[in-house]
Amino acid sequence: MDILLAIKAIIMGLVEGFTEFLPISSTGHLILAGSLLNFTGEKVKVFEIAIQAGAMLAVIWEFRERIARVLSGMFTERRQQKFIVNVVVAFLPAALLGLVFANAIKAELFKPVPVALAFIIGGLVILWVERRPKGVQQGLPHAARVETVDDMTLLDALKIGCAQAFALIPGTSRSGATIIGGMLFGLSRKAATEFSFFLAIPTLLGATAYSVYKERALLSLADLPMFGIGGLSAFISAFLCVRWLLRYISSHDFTIFAWYRIVFGIIVLVTAHYDLVHWAE
Repeated sequence: MDILLAIKAIIMGLVEGFTEFLPISSTGHLILAGSLLNFTGEKVKVFEIAIQAGAMLAVIWEFRERIARVLSGMFTERRQQKFIVNVVVAFLPAALLGLVFANAIKAELFKPVPVALAFIIGGLVILWVERRPKGVQQGLPHAARVETVDDMTLLDALKIGCAQAFALIPGTSRSGATIIGGMLFGLSRKAATEFSFFLAIPTLLGATAYSVYKERALLSLADLPMFGIGGLSAFISAFLCVRWLLRYISSHDFTIFAWYRIVFGIIVLVTAHYDLVHWAE
């Protein structure tokens, strides 16, 4: 593998890791970064999905103690069984819709302008949710109906799963859809964020396995170094991002990410319209 390709793989891994768990869309940023780096094509689309596994491993490491408790009690403890069922239920809507519409989405929406529009719309949704009166969902006097992930019901999980399905549209943001959707449905910011992390494990693992298997004819052993470097880069940057985000949400809301999405989306649209930047299709 040549040096230039390795550098591109590292950059793409950093972009994936730093954006996967923030409500700003990792897929959208990868599409735009790949366009700027002239790193595009069908194999690159597989690469962009596959390196999500590196980000997923960062979550597994960060929450390894909780995951170990879940696995050890999955056959004996009601609490852990409930948690597993909630994750599975939340995973299913996006998984099923992804299987049906994956090809159409890749063909029509994996492009800079649709991504930019999704950035802007998603930013406006975040602003709307953050500016709603606290407790408005249920008319409650306090901020949230569900304080921890263990308080979630099966219906809560299904609602968040349906919200995650919107993230099939590039630029929407998987984490943004699940976190903001969770808050909209009555979860505390902490509970929504943590559940988004746990939901990432089957979602990213499933997407990676499905994409690599489906496009296996495009790949060869010679691609392993590129995928490995990108995955490692994604793991390191995602680990740092997850640690930072858990501290950030304890005293901040997501308004700054909403404005970032809106401004970034407008910049992409303006530069594309006036041909200031050649965004590859």
